[in-house]
Amino acid sequence: MNIVVTGATGALGRLVVEELLKRTAPGDIVALARDRAKAADLAALGVRIEAADYGRPETLSGVFAAGDRVLFISGNEAGQRLTQHRAVIDAAREAGVALLAYTSVLGGPTATFSLAEEHLATEQALLASGVPYCLLRNGWYHENYTGALATTLRTGAVVGSAGGGRVASAARRDYAEAAAVVLTGSGHENAVYELSGDTAWTMAEYAAEVSRQTGRRIPYTDLPQERYVALMVEAGVPALGAQLLADADAGVARGELAATPGDLSRLLGRPTTPIAESIAEALRRLPSWPGGPS
Repeated sequence: MNIVVTGATGALGRLVVEELLKRTAPGDIVALARDRAKAADLAALGVRIEAADYGRPETLSGVFAAGDRVLFISGNEAGQRLTQHRAVIDAAREAGVALLAYTSVLGGPTATFSLAEEHLATEQALLASGVPYCLLRNGWYHENYTGALATTLRTGAVVGSAGGGRVASAARRDYAEAAAVVLTGSGHENAVYELSGDTAWTMAEYAAEVSRQTGRRIPYTDLPQERYVALMVEAGVPALGAQLLADADAGVARGELAATPGDLSRLLGRPTTPIAESIAEALRRLPSWPGGPS
């Protein structure tokens, strides 16, 4: 039996492999990547690398084997994901994998924003396949917000369209560690985990914490959805991506990413990473920030 991680060279996939290496031998881990060269560092650690592309179903043939435990990280091509995801599910079913853990979205069928649609359709396809599954319904990452800190500091404001809605986000590494726990543990077959941070916060509270840590006055500017889309497009975000992000903010405003059921901290056996800690870490990584890399 191998533990297989799809999308292993992505931001989440790499962290999952790192967490798996703390728990099992590198020879037991298979990392799937579209480009083998991007996984060279993982190969150097003894991880087996297989080339596979969701968009090319023929590349999925033979990458899974009977008894494998697979982390199926969702694709990032909006509008193409369901077709691609079905190809992964079909390949896993044909191989007879022991577990297919899919990174879905917090709330599952209660999530009504557009980004959730392909996740929900994938869940339905997975359940209909008969493959032993685990639904890892991930909430938002802290990094969705801290990744924009350079822009926030340059413009002097946190901008969004989430109103006073709360976000129960967690660090990307928290979700990666939880996935590694599931892949190396037992009793997770046909389970559903609603994964989110222990504490939900508003965008105004996020801006206040950034202000506290930077010593600058950085307010939250809440925009109508249409204006927020236009602002992102002006900044170079593709129109479809901008619309999906603004629509997700509308979901936040409706409370769809605020749940704190505690599944993530229970899997981790510890509290989730506070947003303040991730803000501090992101600031340390900014070259322009005192104490950041030179």
